[in-house]
Amino acid sequence: MSKLDHTMLGNGLVLDLKFAPELVKSDTGRGALRGLIETYFAMGGMEIQFNVVDAGTLVAAKADPEAYRDLIVRVSGFSAYFTTLDPVTQDEIIARTEHGSVD
Repeated sequence: MSKLDHTMLGNGLVLDLKFAPELVKSDTGRGALRGLIETYFAMGGMEIQFNVVDAGTLVAAKADPEAYRDLIVRVSGFSAYFTTLDPVTQDEIIARTEHGSVD
């Protein structure tokens, strides 16, 4: 993403990334995330947005929306409250959220 000339993109360019919550639980994981962010901006990146949530949390939010009213997720270039999305979109986000775990 940093190879693109961001100055040529009038409306900007957002890099959306997804991480399991386990990544930010340790000092090592937080340090790695910080390094990724600093490197991206040092290489000319303009904006990064993150989802740091696991599929289990999203499944729980779908089942009990009142308990997760403040849960915000990225959806195709915009942010939305997860519990206000239609069930098909919720299922799509759940399916693409977690592909593995951090050991």
